[in-house]
Amino acid sequence: MIQRKLLFLLFAILPAALTFGQLTLRITDIPNNTPVGDNIYVAGSFNGWDSGNAAYILQHQGGEVYEITIDPAPGTVEFKFTRGDWQRVEGNASGAYLPNRTLEYTGNPQTEELQVLSWEDLGGNSGSTAADNVSVISQNFYIPQLDRYRRVWIYLPPDYDTSGRDYPVLYMQDGQNVFDATTSFSGEWEVDESLNQLFGEGDGGIIVVAIDNGGGSRIDEYSPWVNPNYGGGQGGAYVDFMVETLKPYIDENYRTLPGREHTGIMGSSLGGLISMYAAIEHQDVFSKAGIFSAAFWFADECYAHVAGTGKEEDMRFYLIAGQLEGTGGEQVADMFAMYNTLLAAGFSEDEVRAIAHADGQHSEWYWAREFPDAYEWLFRSESTDIEQPSTDYFFLAFPNPADSQLQVKTKGLQEGLRYEIFSLKGVVVKNGNLKEGAGIPLKGLPSGPYFIAIYREGQIQFVQRFLKR
Repeated sequence: MIQRKLLFLLFAILPAALTFGQLTLRITDIPNNTPVGDNIYVAGSFNGWDSGNAAYILQHQGGEVYEITIDPAPGTVEFKFTRGDWQRVEGNASGAYLPNRTLEYTGNPQTEELQVLSWEDLGGNSGSTAADNVSVISQNFYIPQLDRYRRVWIYLPPDYDTSGRDYPVLYMQDGQNVFDATTSFSGEWEVDESLNQLFGEGDGGIIVVAIDNGGGSRIDEYSPWVNPNYGGGQGGAYVDFMVETLKPYIDENYRTLPGREHTGIMGSSLGGLISMYAAIEHQDVFSKAGIFSAAFWFADECYAHVAGTGKEEDMRFYLIAGQLEGTGGEQVADMFAMYNTLLAAGFSEDEVRAIAHADGQHSEWYWAREFPDAYEWLFRSESTDIEQPSTDYFFLAFPNPADSQLQVKTKGLQEGLRYEIFSLKGVVVKNGNLKEGAGIPLKGLPSGPYFIAIYREGQIQFVQRFLKR
């Protein structure tokens, strides 16, 4: 009798055990132009964003219904549908970029019914805003360093076909957002329109190569350092791709000026972080870097990388950030921290420009507006005598590393300043008023890395990392 009761209980709970922890994604509608015979895949946070994993093919249930049951960890699930690679990914109603889908998974059996509105490669790009002198080099440019494929765009100057000239080259990140509003996340940089206008005003022209980000792989590829909360760690391989694979291809197939003095790199947010890394790591390849609203917060190692590498070649760095980015102007503070780190690493004030805009936001419209000025300062000064701009103020903490005390050099904003020194964990270990010409004593602080922050009227003006010996 006891055995029979145990068997009854076992069979009673078995179905629940078999279905626990399962999430069913059911597509109920697909675009009419979906090619017959194409498999539909799901890629997301649960499978490393593998766009063509055979284990994640949705089963055709008849008609336009496809479904798959997966077993992710409870919490926020991010995903997208593809037809096998990121060039054939789902799009929005216009056939343009669709942000990652997200849902909250409870851990209990759950079914989500969804629709695929379009495929980026098939629907909706007839309204492209890209200029006629913009084209796609390849929808599937191979990245051997990461064993992935990526769309790569190119802008050629209006006279490229007739001039016979060679041109400087600028490499840009987040290619979806550089030329075309229909492929962008939330607007484009309008790089083609800006450069065509400048060309019409007498500019000599430039080639721009823009590499699409990898969607779910973007965070990993845009930082060589790992953030424990978000990822990263593949940035070194991605930069190797630009330097070892893409640039040689461009130089071989297009009329470029291949030398470092004519080669630049540019990006925003995480694209700014990886562009800064590439510029410092490969000063033999790049001589110019446009760093827009860079996500320096993502990895404190970026400051140590600049300090540890130091100046190896003459460079130009153009940094911008907006007061409306982050909380309390954090993006601006991070930018000036990098500005001062560059100066401490040996680059001169003539080589680094840092500008904070009161209305600047973390947005493509802001970067589009500021692109022409950045381009002119980085590239047109090669052959044009223009005034070398400088910041309204700057701070520099030195020596770095420091022994018994730290000096702070200021230009502008010299009155009413306070300082805080805090550990990498954010613990304030020393603070006080900053007096011109007086050093900050470091006696009693254990050896190791710290940050110094300078405040004026409660607003942060400057942050720099330094090492206490």
